[in-house]
Amino acid sequence: MIMLRMSVVAGLLFLVASSCHAGGAEPAKAVAGVRTGSGAMTFETVPGWGLGEDGRSVLGATHGGVVVDKSGHIYTSANIGVFVFAPDGSLARRFVGDEYAMMHDLEIRDEDGTEFIYGARNNHQEGVKFHAVTGDIVLHLKYPEESGLNLNTIKPTAITVAPNGDIFLSDGYASNHIFKFDRNGKYLKHFGQKGNDLKQFNTAHGMTLDTRYDPPRLLICDRNHQPKGRLLHYDLEGNFIDVVVTGLGMPTSVAIQGEYVAVPDLHGRLVILDGSNTIVSVLGYNADPKTRGNFNVPQDQWIEGVFSGTHGSYWDADGNLYVQDWNVSGRLMKLVRVR
Repeated sequence: MIMLRMSVVAGLLFLVASSCHAGGAEPAKAVAGVRTGSGAMTFETVPGWGLGEDGRSVLGATHGGVVVDKSGHIYTSANIGVFVFAPDGSLARRFVGDEYAMMHDLEIRDEDGTEFIYGARNNHQEGVKFHAVTGDIVLHLKYPEESGLNLNTIKPTAITVAPNGDIFLSDGYASNHIFKFDRNGKYLKHFGQKGNDLKQFNTAHGMTLDTRYDPPRLLICDRNHQPKGRLLHYDLEGNFIDVVVTGLGMPTSVAIQGEYVAVPDLHGRLVILDGSNTIVSVLGYNADPKTRGNFNVPQDQWIEGVFSGTHGSYWDADGNLYVQDWNVSGRLMKLVRVR
């Protein structure tokens, strides 16, 4: 069993400052970083990263994803829009309003020197593509009537892009079909269906391009598969390849760097797979059944180094991880890789 390693016991994280403020106020408190993971995939949290000057989250409720651009800026989607942070945790810009609301998943792609963000918007029943710097939306992907499926609605949960620009949009909260479009948004095909059989999805929740293989393939989170969540490989024509790993909790998304894959689990942990798709590290494990998988954990009840509803993650160029919880207050954490 992979053992969770922490430099500080989670319940004893608070260090009381040595001097009291005038007027009998409570002494200031600081939070120590927490070491989590194991072996080459050991990380240390950065307390307070990304919070506002008042120490509170600037995001509001979160149910989204994370990506990092070439300059190291971190994009995360909250319910009200997309927020962009500098590597030091300061807020660089944000895109808020109905056009950017409820992006459940994000993907970033460099296209001829310009970076674009792709987003899956479940409650708005579409995928979108927008300019990473200006926020200009250049593409909407709606339910393709050409598919002949006669669906009442779609609720996309994941989006990714093939090397040639083809776009894959997973209808994970509704039909569990995965729609394939060309780079201009023309419908090409769909595949998959809802169920618990080998080649079916029970909530095709997360998805990315698995660049560890040649040719690349789709890596898909079958979050609610019974009896346990699993990851699947499909080729870019929609053909089933294999089950990558099973026995997971509720895998929500996948992010790849080199041979490693970060897999947030809604049950309050993040697992890391190596090139053989073996779990080699577990981060932020939450042993409390009352708070793991729980959206309603307010900021004053967060525990440093312990996750509650892990939903999105992404690597930066230095191998650090940014992890978002599905959370009522809006939680985004930076974990620095320990070398």
